[in-house]
Amino acid sequence: MSDKITVSNDGPVRIITINRPALRNALDNEAVRSLTYALQNFDEDESSKVAVLTGAGGSFCAGADLKEMAADGAVYESWAGANGPNGRLLSKPTIAAIAGHACAGGLGIALRCDIRIADSTAVFGVFSRRFGVPMSDGTTVRLPRLIGAGYAQDMLITGRPVEAEEALRIGLITRLIPSGSVLDSAISLAKQITAVPQIALNSDRRSAYEQAGLPLNDAFAQEIALAEKAKTADAQTGAEQFAAGAGRHGDKK
Repeated sequence: MSDKITVSNDGPVRIITINRPALRNALDNEAVRSLTYALQNFDEDESSKVAVLTGAGGSFCAGADLKEMAADGAVYESWAGANGPNGRLLSKPTIAAIAGHACAGGLGIALRCDIRIADSTAVFGVFSRRFGVPMSDGTTVRLPRLIGAGYAQDMLITGRPVEAEEALRIGLITRLIPSGSVLDSAISLAKQITAVPQIALNSDRRSAYEQAGLPLNDAFAQEIALAEKAKTADAQTGAEQFAAGAGRHGDKK
């Protein structure tokens, strides 16, 4: 780890911050490696249930550090490769807390998260289109799956900026938060997620990802298989709690 990526904990919530504010949190190779390590460490730490990814100083992430690439001839491995920060599906949820720019590879980092919330300053875009730098961070795969091929091709081909209101409308983000409070809102949401039984949550999350491309009956069979552990561990207890009157009408208890 380097100080370009900082990590802190708020109970079971892991907060991972890209910490290069002078460069709008652009990632050089050292920061990419540190981010990959931070995500893997979160995934392996049983005490951490949800991760919040954010950026320091009012920006989320401006993508790869093109100044490093230009000055040193640095080679950037695919961020969606086996050893990249975006390559492997984690076993637990992640939330992107986005203010300012989430562009080029920064858009890819946001897309690797399960939930994206943003404030009114957020701007998304494939701005690397201007410089002939291709996407190799999973964006061309995740973006059309998330918002549909039409909107995705519009963003990928034109490289235009997409501001927060439009991002909410097309499903790129799911929550629009007042400026200055997006990190607090993301941590609060993460804590809500940690308060429910985790086995069923994570098996449902995994099924939703892995059903893509499967024939319908195969997807159903996979859902059933993934649900078995939760049924054994949590479902009977939960059903008994409900029968006793807990958790109705939106109550958590």
